[in-house]
Amino acid sequence: MTCVMCPRTIYMTRKNNRSNDEMRPLEIEVGVNKHAEGSALIKFGDTHVICTASIENHVPRWMRGSNEGWITAEYGMLPRSTHERMNREAARGKQSGRTMEIQRLIGRSLRQAVDLKYLKDKTINIDCDVIQADGGTRTASISGACVALFEAIKNSHDDQRAIKEYVAAVSIGLKDGSPLLDLDYEEDSSADTDLNVVMTESGGIIEIQGTAEKYPFTKSQLDEMIKSASNGITDIVNFQKSCLS
Repeated sequence: MTCVMCPRTIYMTRKNNRSNDEMRPLEIEVGVNKHAEGSALIKFGDTHVICTASIENHVPRWMRGSNEGWITAEYGMLPRSTHERMNREAARGKQSGRTMEIQRLIGRSLRQAVDLKYLKDKTINIDCDVIQADGGTRTASISGACVALFEAIKNSHDDQRAIKEYVAAVSIGLKDGSPLLDLDYEEDSSADTDLNVVMTESGGIIEIQGTAEKYPFTKSQLDEMIKSASNGITDIVNFQKSCLS
């Protein structure tokens, strides 16, 4: 099943016909991989990520005896997901620092979506593979992986209490003092400030990653960016729910 979220009809100001607080067109197709317990293809505009969730009947050695489960994640970009082909990290024999940072972020975020004690000595492996990149690949991965995770639990786990609340993420930046929601690659490359915001459906903040590229941003600008990101995440969560209903 493919779900498409229609953009709100509001005054357009960005070159790609979006207002400052409007996300790119969002699509989620659930069940794209017949082998995985849960899977989703998520599209934020021209950023496309395939997310799968695989359930294994064991936990890491350091968790044995805890009577809890675990969620971990891996992330990667296909060689031609970008304008020019890049070598696979497996061919280089080493993951980049960026890759390790992103997959840890995905794992941390999704562990907030579940109650680990109801996973009962099981590990759910999340795989996020970027097939086309145009900015926001980590935030798209988190939002898509949550759908794949919940599909896996609903279809292949015997205790639905493991599902706690939805988690989603979005990028936001400052350009000429104005906040721009859901940056594409060109916007991200030229933004004065860029943030990645991860939140729960109840409004809890899981992580904020932010950098001032040119000038420091103020507390009031940070509050404004978080408010816009929070509104965007609310829209994403409502859309996630509709795709799994």
